[in-house]
Amino acid sequence: MSSNRESIEAQAVAAFTKRFGAAPCIIASAPGRVNLIGEHVDYNDGLVLPAAIDRTTAVAAGPREDGLLVLVTDAGQEGSFHAARLYPSERRAWTDYITGVAYLLQERGMPACGANLLVASNVPRGAGLSSSAALELAAAFALMALFGTSIPPVDTALLCQRAEHEFAGVKCGIMDQFVSCLGRVGHALLLDCRTLAYEHVPLPAGADLLVCDSGVRRALGSSEYNRRREECAQGLRDLTRRLGPLAALRDVTPAQFAAHSDALSPVVRRRCAHVIGEIARVERSAAALRAGNLSEFGKLMYDSHLSLRRDYEVSCPELDHLVDICAEAEGVYGARMTGAGFGGCVICLVRRECADGVARRISAEYPARSGKKASVYACTTGNGAQSRRLSSQQ
Repeated sequence: MSSNRESIEAQAVAAFTKRFGAAPCIIASAPGRVNLIGEHVDYNDGLVLPAAIDRTTAVAAGPREDGLLVLVTDAGQEGSFHAARLYPSERRAWTDYITGVAYLLQERGMPACGANLLVASNVPRGAGLSSSAALELAAAFALMALFGTSIPPVDTALLCQRAEHEFAGVKCGIMDQFVSCLGRVGHALLLDCRTLAYEHVPLPAGADLLVCDSGVRRALGSSEYNRRREECAQGLRDLTRRLGPLAALRDVTPAQFAAHSDALSPVVRRRCAHVIGEIARVERSAAALRAGNLSEFGKLMYDSHLSLRRDYEVSCPELDHLVDICAEAEGVYGARMTGAGFGGCVICLVRRECADGVARRISAEYPARSGKKASVYACTTGNGAQSRRLSSQQ
């Protein structure tokens, strides 16, 4: 499937026209993302360094007169809801991401009117590339354009995060929604998850990103993601008793942690060690990118993966195999798991002239080590969410 944004938008428009018998009024789209470094620190008020990619979710939209919100995918999945009566479901369906966004937009003044929405996407689900945030942002931009609602981009990202919390049941941090909304071609996005201050950091020329899909899928809401958040919260409570009031683990310096980690249980100590160390790695990584030092950046990627495997325990054998293969290949600066873990993808930073060879090596060696087939594809950086009104001829 093409990774071209315009192609996915055209796919959504064509499927909408076929399903509903008329062309849509609006097409909106939003990108998936890779997190270059800074995993599991966003909900600890830390710093993250993701990039929007050219894997896209598109939503075609048009009005309807019966007050229903009809949601369809180009693969034939459907759901229908009364636009004025949207509530979280107990079954945790894909439609929750859109109904949550619609409900919260209504709180911001959007009319509770009927609409047809059709979703097309080439962001792999469950691969750690944030298909959920891409869906939320594409739906939000489609609904706002359809009903003439406008809220600032940062507020839109926060609204989509809240929808994932309250309707999808996943207590995600702000990183995914933020970069899907505000990403920029040719740049990573350094985000302070406490203040929401951000900086677009240029990615040096001559390096490519390879996304290596392990083929292991995880359901984030039923994984141990929420358990890791609880362990971090416990660590914060324990350290607060020693250090005084702390807003988040970000407020604990490495020196303070070394002096007071005996206050934590062994498991919680490992979780906090990852978070505090990872925030420091993000700061060093952003400095390395600004200096064009990809060798240093790659070393920090490997360090991040080791910490995620040993201390945070969110890797899996398949992800470790992929990182090992990348580390053994010529031209690779660094590699690490990306996303929440428990499966999904590895991101590999590689010299452009070596990218094809590395991809072939992964495809050849990974099945022998894991018993699975890896999907490997080159990623380019992308822009954030957007929408436009279609002409009557489309």
